Amino acid sequence: MSKTEKPVAAKQPARPTIKAVRGTRDLLPAETPLWNRVEATARAVFARYGFGEIRTPIFEATELFARSVGEETDIVSKEMFTWEDRGRAASEKNASLTLRPENTAGVVRAYIEHNLGESGALQKLYYIGPQFRRERPQRGRYRQFWQIGAEVLGPPSSGADSPLRDAEVLEMLASFLDELGVRGWRLELNSVGSVEDRAKYNVALREALDPVKAKLCLDNQRRAETNPLRVLDSKDEADQEIINALPKIADFLSPDSRAHFDQVLAALDACGVKYHLNPRLVRGLDYYTRTTFEFTVPSGDATGLGTQNALLGGGRYDGLSEMLGGPRAPGIGFAIGEDRLILTLQAQAEADGASVAASKLDAYIAPLGLAQNPAALALAKELRAAGLTVEVGDGSFKLRKSFEIADNIARNIVLLGEDEVSTETATVKTFATGEQQKVATNELQSHLRI
Repeated sequence: MSKTEKPVAAKQPARPTIKAVRGTRDLLPAETPLWNRVEATARAVFARYGFGEIRTPIFEATELFARSVGEETDIVSKEMFTWEDRGRAASEKNASLTLRPENTAGVVRAYIEHNLGESGALQKLYYIGPQFRRERPQRGRYRQFWQIGAEVLGPPSSGADSPLRDAEVLEMLASFLDELGVRGWRLELNSVGSVEDRAKYNVALREALDPVKAKLCLDNQRRAETNPLRVLDSKDEADQEIINALPKIADFLSPDSRAHFDQVLAALDACGVKYHLNPRLVRGLDYYTRTTFEFTVPSGDATGLGTQNALLGGGRYDGLSEMLGGPRAPGIGFAIGEDRLILTLQAQAEADGASVAASKLDAYIAPLGLAQNPAALALAKELRAAGLTVEVGDGSFKLRKSFEIADNIARNIVLLGEDEVSTETATVKTFATGEQQKVATNELQSHLRI
């Protein structure tokens, strides 16, 4: 190398980009307006029924889910994100913690911990937030997914075990789906009876499965041993003939359980809520008793969910508080798969040729030159304080660029040049009509609301 030549620096390899973890995703501004509408509708509907919001931690002691959901369920045995939290000091014990795979157990834990039952009043609680399961990601199913849920529980003296509570929750859900505009929903309904009814049914189910379980798929063979009720939930086509021939839980209901379910149906009939009895609907979580339910939509691309068509599910859990060391507190609750509900609304809007895009801003203010930037920001402040949605451009932008941006995001463009600032006016163009006119700034708010 000569003295005049400069050494060539070695080319650094490009750093790999970091992406969202498989089974998770980002919700971008173009998507979130529909999510916000769903959640706002839920809050408004639930408030009319006397529900208040509760927010619990996204991770809990692993034992909470093992005891409530059931150690032999797929959720606990296969799907939980669990880790050991090491103690910070020698005197502290390590703790097993888990990202919540569902939220009923956390709400009931909070009910017990904060002595909510001591008031004697019925507790109506709802939540909106992420849950976590180590599932195989597929359309509408994610490892971090969002749920909207609610729980109604309290001491027996509060009426928490009344069939009326079951019917009220179901009627509320029907109203919620109707207000969102979900078409074709179907309420599937069953009773799994009391703990004692369910125990008798489990014995009969094991006996019926024993001679045929070798013919089932491997998953159902395992379920037949660990949690026979889960076999009834199976969607494996090859196993359906065997499953359909199994005993029905309706034949094992006690007179009390039958009377409870009949009263639920009578209240739904009185409210005009249509339902379909489904003897195979058992909900495999260990804490369910008596009423169980799912709301589904028709299968297929028109609903965005393919063959997995359940939007939400829930049921009664009269013994869950005692399972967790609390007082007797009968309850009923549900969880809505918000990701799946969003897919359904998007698919139905697409089928209608409608758009679920974000609504446009009221105005885009385009300062004509850098000197007008301060006046543009001051005008935007005034309009925003009046409740209008406004974006501000920059005086360095060419007029054509300002128009292109404004046309994409706003209903009106407000041009603010030296002449407009000096005369306290603004030139406003409304894109829908093509009309352009000068408007006094003190009349601009009412003009933009049209």
